[in-house]
Amino acid sequence: MTADVDLSGPLDCLLSARGLRKAYGRHLVLDGIDLDVRRGEGVAVLGANGAGKTTLLRVVATLVRPTGGRVFVAGTDATRDPESARRQLGFLGHGSWLYEDLTALENLRFWATLGGHTSKASALRGALGAVDLDRWSEERVRTFSAGMRRRLALARLVLARPRVLLLDEPFTGLDQQGAKWLEEHLEGFKSEGGALVMSTHSFGRGFGVADRAVILVDGRLAADVAVAPLGVEGVRRLYDLAVEDGA
Repeated sequence: MTADVDLSGPLDCLLSARGLRKAYGRHLVLDGIDLDVRRGEGVAVLGANGAGKTTLLRVVATLVRPTGGRVFVAGTDATRDPESARRQLGFLGHGSWLYEDLTALENLRFWATLGGHTSKASALRGALGAVDLDRWSEERVRTFSAGMRRRLALARLVLARPRVLLLDEPFTGLDQQGAKWLEEHLEGFKSEGGALVMSTHSFGRGFGVADRAVILVDGRLAADVAVAPLGVEGVRRLYDLAVEDGA
C-alpha cells in the first residue's frame, strides 16, 4: 500500500474496513474483510458460531488488534490512532461490565467519569430514563434481572452519543419492552446520521433495523446485500445457502 492511497471509503462513510485479517497462531479468524457503512445505515452481520462475527466487531472497536488491514472511523485511522477513533465509537458486547454492589446511577456515573463523558446528574438520569430505568436508579445492580442489566449497559451508549454503534447480539436477554425500546432507539440513531453494525443470529424483530446484511463464513465475506429487495425471507435463504456452501 502506498501512503497517498485513500482507504477511508466514500465521503459519506463513517466506518470503513480494508483487508481486515485476524489470526490466532495458525488459526485465521478473519480473512481479508472489506466493509463500508454509511451515515444513516444499519448493517447486520450474520454467520454461524465461529464465523468471525464477534472478532470483527472487537477489531473494529479497537479492542483487538488486527493481524492485517486497516479500520477507519469517521476518517480516523483506528489502527494507528485508536484513542481518537474510540471517541466516535459505542460498543456493546456480550458482557454488561457492571458493578454488582453499585446502584444503577453509580454505575453510570463511574463509567462516564472513566470515559470522559458528562457526569451531570441530569444527563445521567436522562440516560436512565431513556432505557426506562429511572425508577430503579438507586437500586443495586445485583438485584437487576438480565434484561435490566442489558438496558443499563445500553444507557451508557445513550450518554456517550457515539457516531458509530457496534452491537454484538444486542437483543439477547431483553424483554419485550426492552427490545421495543432498543429497536426504536436504533432507528432514531440512524435517522440522525449514525452508522450501525450489529451481529445477530435472529431474523426477527431486531433484524428490522438492518438496511444491509453481511454474511461471514469461516472468516470470509460470503455476501453483502441490501435487505429491502430480498426481504427477510430472501436474506434467510441466502444465508442458508452461504453456510451450506461453506460447510
